[in-house]
Amino acid sequence: MKNRYMFLTAVALPVIVLDQVTKFIIVRNLEFHGAVTVIRNFFDIVHTRNQGAAFGFLRDSSIRLPFLISVSIVAALVVLVVYRKLRPDQKINAWGLSLVFAGAVGNLIDRARLGEVIDFLNVHWHEHYWPAFNVADSAICIGVGLLVIDMFIEERRKKKAVMSGKSRGEKT
Repeated sequence: MKNRYMFLTAVALPVIVLDQVTKFIIVRNLEFHGAVTVIRNFFDIVHTRNQGAAFGFLRDSSIRLPFLISVSIVAALVVLVVYRKLRPDQKINAWGLSLVFAGAVGNLIDRARLGEVIDFLNVHWHEHYWPAFNVADSAICIGVGLLVIDMFIEERRKKKAVMSGKSRGEKT
């Protein structure tokens, strides 16, 4: 059990630190709403803040901050509970949950400290912009992607087990 949480810590802690350090660097070196073009018509480093959730959801709500802090705490706790129940062979899930946990904690730190989240990665195609995001958001997306991949792998494994049982004449 101890080793299981050591893995989560080994994955999550560097991501949380990277998230907070990159945000600190942005705040110290780029004025609010400033931008630096990295790849013309595709990628900029910006300094923006998101008071809401994904895509600015709840940005103007009076319950926004307590709600988003609560959701972040609950999400982190749920990840810990689910993580505890993983089988040793569920390595992709362990990575995915560790990244989701790191992202939730990274953005929770911003919300608790600043009341908003610092975003600085801005991907776009000419004038068509995706909402700016940060390392924590990236970790959550990658983690969820790994969890989805693992769901498909697990489903295929179960189907193979059922099929191999049927081919041997076993009842299912």
